[in-house]
Amino acid sequence: MKVLKFGGTSVGSAERMKEVARLITNGERKIVVLSAMSGTTNSLVEIANYLYKKNHDGANEVISQLERKYYAEIEGLYATEEYKEQGRELIRLHFDEIKSFTKDVFTVYEEKSILAQGELMSTAMFNFYMQEQGHRSALLPALDFMRINKNNEPDTSYIRDNVNPLLEAQPDMDVFITQGYICRNAFGEIDNLQRGGSDYSASLIGAAVGASEIQIWTDIDGMHNNDPRYVENTKSIAELSFDEAAELAYFGAKILHPTSVLPAKLADIPVRLLNTMNPKAHGTIISGKETRGNIKAVAAKDGITAVRIKSGRMLLAYGFMRQVFEIFESYKTPIDMITTSEVGVSVTIDNDRHLDDIVDDLKKFGTVEIDRDQVIICVVGDLVRENKGYANRIFNALKDIPVRMISYGGSDHNISLLVSADYKKVALKSLSDKLF
Repeated sequence: MKVLKFGGTSVGSAERMKEVARLITNGERKIVVLSAMSGTTNSLVEIANYLYKKNHDGANEVISQLERKYYAEIEGLYATEEYKEQGRELIRLHFDEIKSFTKDVFTVYEEKSILAQGELMSTAMFNFYMQEQGHRSALLPALDFMRINKNNEPDTSYIRDNVNPLLEAQPDMDVFITQGYICRNAFGEIDNLQRGGSDYSASLIGAAVGASEIQIWTDIDGMHNNDPRYVENTKSIAELSFDEAAELAYFGAKILHPTSVLPAKLADIPVRLLNTMNPKAHGTIISGKETRGNIKAVAAKDGITAVRIKSGRMLLAYGFMRQVFEIFESYKTPIDMITTSEVGVSVTIDNDRHLDDIVDDLKKFGTVEIDRDQVIICVVGDLVRENKGYANRIFNALKDIPVRMISYGGSDHNISLLVSADYKKVALKSLSDKLF
């Protein structure tokens, strides 16, 4: 059995849903994970924001706009009046649910219930269409098996123990359709996976059912060797290892969220990235296979802040680094890069929400300097220590660009460099010219 995930763009309209249906009806048994129709989640977030502010008029205006969009898609999706009426009733029920939140106290619990409506509607609409076309399909409600624990991490044992009986109960079905992103928490309340969204759902489900392959369908031909928004003539990467894919995803490759690779990696299930708009393209296959001797890709992570702590107390002192890291930990602020010297340490963060407090605490240990609006440029491939010349090629490509920090040796697959955002585009282009 394969698990196929389609994002919001892939199911963004009645015509796109029909195309997805054509892609998946090949006689193989599969689980299809769907996101909400494109734009829906943004609208639902906007509705929730209005309700937090008790602006019911603003919320109702956005609700009405979104409702009209869905009714229009129903008319274009189904051919028969029977299924059009089922679709209209579906939309009415879900929007009645959304409207009910405008009449009472609004909390985080209600917000998460509202955010779940997009996936619940897209999957039901798609299932009706599959049935109208005569396919053997059934809904596989994510809220019946997808759960996170008290630490907001997926409860993998619960997922495995609950999804498989649901599949076994319907042996005649060819296609199971389920929701990405949404789940229940440890208290049984509607919640969501946050990180990685529907990609994470697909990987968790694939691992739980022992899938032969997990496919992530988007609107680009797999993962590219550089950012096509800034660099011309980028190419799709045919193969990546799990570790290489995770590095690229973490450091800026938008096609995949880094957390979504882990369940597949642990279960040793290959992940294939494919393009809904160009289904014949090879895409990218991510697996445990390592290919030696190649630099695979370059990615960039924006919105980085560099923090440098200089202190004479650091010289020959043990415990200094621990004290510094404990400050970041106390504010739940992850660190991306680290470089050290005898009298200082520099780190980068991508979340500056608590930066002022962090700086105040760090000043107990020395002087603190801040550089905002930085970018981490990440070069990924076979970069093991024994390989000669790779570092030289990378640094030569950046010889005319001021590099703020360098991180090399922490991974066999990654060299990270920090540059000002002003140099991002020229750095990406230069690395492409010199490396590929």
